[in-house]
Amino acid sequence: QVQLVESGGGLVQAGGSLSLSCAASGSIFSIDAMGWYRRAPGKQRELVAGITTGGSTNYSDSVKGRFTVSRDNAKNTVYLQMNSLKPEDTAVYYCHAAVRLGGNIGRLYLYWGQGTQVTVSS
Repeated sequence: QVQLVESGGGLVQAGGSLSLSCAASGSIFSIDAMGWYRRAPGKQRELVAGITTGGSTNYSDSVKGRFTVSRDNAKNTVYLQMNSLKPEDTAVYYCHAAVRLGGNIGRLYLYWGQGTQVTVSS
């Protein structure tokens, strides 16, 4: 089917930067929305940033002005550049993609990456 493979993440000091990437592969006809969620310990999963095929973006208020989401449609890849990181950004980050499969383009399927840990030390 479809796999989303994330890379990036790790440990950084507060004020630092990290970048994440997520590449989708498999029986893909096209990808609509892509983006990133995160889940911090003891908290619910929250949307971080999303981006449409046309490049329209949306961000959670907590990351606006600090994070930038982008995508390369030719590579089926979404990116998240995270600047001015804060300890409260510590979480597991998951990418997602709404995919139309080659055998059923009339339906959208939602896929998730395996998650990557981002830890920001104070």
